[in-house]
Amino acid sequence: MGDEYSIAVLLGGLAFFIVIGVPIAFAMGMTAVTTILYISATSPFSFPLAVVFQKTSDGVDTFALLAIPFFVFAGAVMGEGGMAQRLVNFANIFVGFLRGGLALVNILSSMFFGGISGSSVADVSSIGSILIPMMKKQGYDDAFSVNVTITSATQGVIIPPSHNAVLFAYSAGGGVSIAALFLAGIVPGIMIGIILMILAVLIANRRGYPKGELVPLREAVKQSWEAIPGLMTVVIIVGGVVGGVFNATEAAAVAVVWSFFVSLVIYRDLPLRKIPHMLHNVVKTVAMVMIVIGFASAFGYLMTLMQVPQSVGNFLIGLSENKYVIIILVNLMLIALGTFMDMAPLILVTTPLFLPVMTQLGYSPVHFGIVMLLNLSIGLITPPVGTTLFVGCAVGKVSIEKVTRTMWPFWLAMVIVLLLVTFVPELTLWIPNAAYGDRIVPIPN
Repeated sequence: MGDEYSIAVLLGGLAFFIVIGVPIAFAMGMTAVTTILYISATSPFSFPLAVVFQKTSDGVDTFALLAIPFFVFAGAVMGEGGMAQRLVNFANIFVGFLRGGLALVNILSSMFFGGISGSSVADVSSIGSILIPMMKKQGYDDAFSVNVTITSATQGVIIPPSHNAVLFAYSAGGGVSIAALFLAGIVPGIMIGIILMILAVLIANRRGYPKGELVPLREAVKQSWEAIPGLMTVVIIVGGVVGGVFNATEAAAVAVVWSFFVSLVIYRDLPLRKIPHMLHNVVKTVAMVMIVIGFASAFGYLMTLMQVPQSVGNFLIGLSENKYVIIILVNLMLIALGTFMDMAPLILVTTPLFLPVMTQLGYSPVHFGIVMLLNLSIGLITPPVGTTLFVGCAVGKVSIEKVTRTMWPFWLAMVIVLLLVTFVPELTLWIPNAAYGDRIVPIPN
């Protein structure tokens, strides 16, 4: 079943449909149908076309995937319910008084909000809509304001709870602990925030951006108190999953209930008239994700049937005997793919391809999961298909060309974090190792 012609139809068909502008989800579905028809016409094996739709259905018929709509819903409620502004106020207490303070507030707010929404797009839409106009008003360059916002928003992809981590665990065949992935994302997410803060301070001092004002103690206490209910969302989700109180899906459902309670009862900033519109947006987002997952399942079934993962693994290992060369190649391939495809379908398609290779080289699946998320998060801010980049430019009312011309220092900062996480596994694994033991999440030699 793994003959080169069938593989060429599968992979070439996907590339063809993407090039002519077919959305990635439907490109995978159409490619799966085309490949089944080709196999049935040219080989003694005959597959009913219903196999594609059966595998598509099986792909979304998984209890663990319920965590995704719940996490998306909880993030939407928090975004609409006044949490973003309170997190901005909270971050301002710690860094707002420094030179370039608003840029630092932007980064720190994204770190806090990323631990609630798990989405870089939601972060840019919420935090960016507040801080980009404020930064521009105080004299910050508009491209700088957008670059700070979109790069810091990638923390939401890494810092728990990340629904992309749930998607990776699903793509890995269910053998990777979601709780371990959540814990593994803490240090890399913080590293992104720290290196972006250092960069922002350097640029702010060179350009003479303004300092903020020190928040009076009484006001700081008040703003910290107001931020606690929202920050408790992270504690409830991550603490509950890691402590074994509930699984990831149950944690996501609890997050929805808690976010409604905070927004409607404590903050009282979520008008009831906004809920139908918010639900409509959540359903659209979840529907797109589930369509991608379904068709990716059918596409992945055919890849497995044709032994594509084994072929890719043999090809990469045949290129070099040095495992670090192979690791660099995998990183380059993921970054390149991330510039052309969205994150969810890439996780679904590339995890079965690269995870066996990386585990064969001694990588922990948990470590590689975080490395993959970091790679693909760079793709989110890189043209031509950088979703977070597009949203940030729309919110900041700045052209994509202007932002991308000045993005290179921020892009380089992200790559530095990626390289550190890739080649120093302890940065990723020491927290899950402390929680679960070395035998469960091994650090490669």
